[in-house]
Amino acid sequence: MTAAGRAPTIAIVGRPNVGKSTLFNRLVGRRQAIVHDQPGVTRDRVAASFRFGPEREAHLIDTGGLVPGDDPIGLNRQVLVAVEESDLLLVMVDGKEGLTAGDERVWHELRRTGKPAVLVVNKADTKAAQANVHEFSRLGLQPVVAVSAEHGRGVADLLAAIEAALPAAASEVVAAGAPRLAIVGRPNVGKSSLLNRLVGSERALVSPRPGTTRDPVDTLVERAGKSYLLVDTAGIRRRSRVEDAPEELAVMMARRQIEAADLAILVVDAAAGVTSGDLAIAGAVWELGRAAVVAVNKWDLLDVEGRERLDASWPRLDQLMAAPRRVNVSAASGRGVEKLLPAVDEALAAHGFELPTAEVNELFRFLVGRHKPPTVAGRSWKLYYATQVSTRPPTFMLFANRTMERASSYRRYLENALRERLGLPGVPIRLVIRRRTEGRPSRG
Repeated sequence: MTAAGRAPTIAIVGRPNVGKSTLFNRLVGRRQAIVHDQPGVTRDRVAASFRFGPEREAHLIDTGGLVPGDDPIGLNRQVLVAVEESDLLLVMVDGKEGLTAGDERVWHELRRTGKPAVLVVNKADTKAAQANVHEFSRLGLQPVVAVSAEHGRGVADLLAAIEAALPAAASEVVAAGAPRLAIVGRPNVGKSSLLNRLVGSERALVSPRPGTTRDPVDTLVERAGKSYLLVDTAGIRRRSRVEDAPEELAVMMARRQIEAADLAILVVDAAAGVTSGDLAIAGAVWELGRAAVVAVNKWDLLDVEGRERLDASWPRLDQLMAAPRRVNVSAASGRGVEKLLPAVDEALAAHGFELPTAEVNELFRFLVGRHKPPTVAGRSWKLYYATQVSTRPPTFMLFANRTMERASSYRRYLENALRERLGLPGVPIRLVIRRRTEGRPSRG
């Protein structure tokens, strides 16, 4: 049974390379988990919501392959933590290969948890799988559902089995409207450690080895009556430094997380200062118009020289992101982390800023009057009318006698002056300028 007040949690578990990520993508209806022929590609738990019955949703977790025994960087521990959090397990096996010793060891490990489970026999569209299904009865696990995760065969039967295994709780609800916060940064700057500190549990895999986090990890947390969806993304590297195909996919997915997020928490390594890699990521966040907070991690480890080096490198980031909110933290000790979500709330509020049209026009008249517009062929740029057309980021439409280049210094003046007058530090501002011809506005 699920706990009151939340949707049930379901974990897909099994040995490596049996199709867990393919099934996860099939159930959630999008390619969120990385799928690759190389065993062990899924290193962290990947999570998303999906529907499995009329008006019912569950939190689905895709885990890395469980290999009982040696666990040098904590992969098995991550799987077992996911199992502990779950209300139901989808134990997945490869029907084409038949029952293996690895499957038996996995089920022996999982059976001790006492969690209800459904045995999912994958690749049921092959003759080998159809011939081998009976072998899995030796596990003593019921019910058994044969599927083809790749082609969708048997998924309806699996959804029915899930619904039967999870009777609806009276107060089952799904959190909605929580802002999505993408935790981004270069590899090994402490993104996963920061996520774990915010969540209060060992949610994401933490290792000193760079590039350990490849999949985005979603976690819903509540603080002071507010909900946030935290996403720990794979470390973003320059394309030339991506070593293999799964790493390249992880880079692409991390960028998608920025696009899908309401706000980006950019994690910077205090000891390294602001690097060119940090600036590249900050540029992507800014160009996509996302709100941002910069978490300067490992702040407590800095000596005087290190702080001077950080302070010397900071102005580049400060200028690029128009003075973003900055929080000095230590994800390892927790120092300063309590200040991060209040800064996030402030940034989100500023990102959603709205101004009535009358005040928009009054403000633009003041700004244009304070600084003379440029002239072209002896004619000044003339503003007729302005209005705010959207938020997140605040976007203003201006009707004028001519358009203006994106790189125009006067456009930058208007954006920066707006940000200063409205008290929106670190918030991207968009200006859409249209040319008005013969009394009617037309796109320039």
